[in-house]
Amino acid sequence: MFGFPVLVELAGRHVVVLGSLPVREGKVEALVAGGADDVLVVASAPSARLEELAELDGVQVERRRWRASDLDGAFLAIAHDPDPGVRAAMAKEARRRRVMVNVVDDIPACDWAMPSVVRRGDLLLAIGTGAASPALSKKLRERFEAEFGPEWAEVLRVLREVREESLERLPAFPARAERWRAALDVDEAAALAREGRADELAARLRARLFEEAGAA
Repeated sequence: MFGFPVLVELAGRHVVVLGSLPVREGKVEALVAGGADDVLVVASAPSARLEELAELDGVQVERRRWRASDLDGAFLAIAHDPDPGVRAAMAKEARRRRVMVNVVDDIPACDWAMPSVVRRGDLLLAIGTGAASPALSKKLRERFEAEFGPEWAEVLRVLREVREESLERLPAFPARAERWRAALDVDEAAALAREGRADELAARLRARLFEEAGAA
């Protein structure tokens, strides 16, 4: 289930969160961390968390029961209700409007799964288990959090910078891809970033990509 992974751009798209459980589970914060800037939250609890969410840019909180019209114009929705009948109605109304919906802890009512995520700057590690084991997903996330430290944000910053240069200086895609495969040493990149030597990492990449390619 949920076997095709995608990364979705949420900026500028309307996202809806319905029910208290998604709020408690941190789904709103996860959406905001993923770039969502137009989020409607409809829930009555937990009160303190809703107050915090209302302070976030791009998040609108309404303390009431959900209405079908809440889904109008939405791109994505996360929903839950203790009543299975209400959950089914949420999924039905979302799908009728062609809104991709995730009904928490109700797999048949889901169009997509929300993976466990590790973020390090532009590096995003997403873990899915096909809804078989959220516990395993959490355990793996904790392992990756320990393995991939904050230095990876700096690695990605350097890689983005040098890649943008390579797009112009190595315009032929096959040659550029081959150059990158040869130039990038992942362990070296992490070690240099960890030691605060990001400039050296960039210099090594440029030398391998451009000078050895005769493109300097």
